[in-house]
Amino acid sequence: MSATHLAANLEDGLHRRLTPFLRTRGWLPRTISYTGYGSPDFVRVLGRVILGRRSEPEASSDAAATIREPDEALEAQRGWRSYITAPVTHLPVTVSIAGRDHATRTDRSGYIDLVVPTPGLEPGWHDVVINARAAQPTTARVRIVDSAVTLGLVSDIDDTVMVTSVPRPFIAVWNTFIRHGNARRIVPGMASMYDEILQRVPGAPMFYLSTGAWNIMPTLVQFLRRNGFPQGPMLMTDWGPTNTGWFRSGQEHKRGALRRLRAEFPDIRWVLVGDDGQHDPKVYREFASEHPGNVAAIAIRQLTPGEQVLAHGTPTATPEATRTRRTRATPEVGGRDGAALAPKLRSALHGI
Repeated sequence: MSATHLAANLEDGLHRRLTPFLRTRGWLPRTISYTGYGSPDFVRVLGRVILGRRSEPEASSDAAATIREPDEALEAQRGWRSYITAPVTHLPVTVSIAGRDHATRTDRSGYIDLVVPTPGLEPGWHDVVINARAAQPTTARVRIVDSAVTLGLVSDIDDTVMVTSVPRPFIAVWNTFIRHGNARRIVPGMASMYDEILQRVPGAPMFYLSTGAWNIMPTLVQFLRRNGFPQGPMLMTDWGPTNTGWFRSGQEHKRGALRRLRAEFPDIRWVLVGDDGQHDPKVYREFASEHPGNVAAIAIRQLTPGEQVLAHGTPTATPEATRTRRTRATPEVGGRDGAALAPKLRSALHGI
């Protein structure tokens, strides 16, 4: 047995022992819903089932956070608890979509990732119901994209739309113990720039693509909504072991998510927005080279020297971020914030 498989086996063994213990202490399954998405041809429903104390209120879902104010004191109190979770694995789940029930199960980490073909949903926002065995039913929000839409927006989160001003290796600790929205600094002009891009094509979708953990999604939704950012599904990751490694690769997560979006929405050209503190330029350029017809433009926020130090330890952008700045078919622009990027993107997207 390889060391990488050992990591997953150790985690599974811990869950097998922890789950019965917590159940004997009165903990019950509860469902956390994430924002899903789809088209008239399919819908993808996302969520997770974990064990929670009987006295705890149901977890704030991503869908709920988009339509009501979360209890800020509760969110702050939960901090570290959002990472110390006991997933309910391989649990039967029923998802109700447009009056029809669809059966699935949680995976080895408690996640729900169900794709239903021809869901019968019109373009726009819809609610679906996730009913996990022994848990209260939970409503999840899904965004159905019209098949006629030809433009979409994908944005990174950390250092692109917000800055936490702590070294990148400590971001997980920061998000765990200091979860207040006012502890994060907004990048000026990004929200209005996103609104301008999305207004070019009615019904253009917005996706947030991050290497952050699913656990912090409710806090991020609250922060983005409070600062006027467009609603949209978040494509996060799980930081635990996999069947092939001790940790998941952030770069591979972003590559895989972009390729999946391209397969799901083959007629959409994407505006890809990131920063030059880590791997966004490299990942975006690779995708543009592979699929030039699916990338309308790349926009890279240029970090300040101080932010660069926090991101990777030196005051200048990484070498991969400063290499060839565009493919022949894809315009690429750079700037310190949304105010600097917006006019350049406006020019790059002229005619769309």
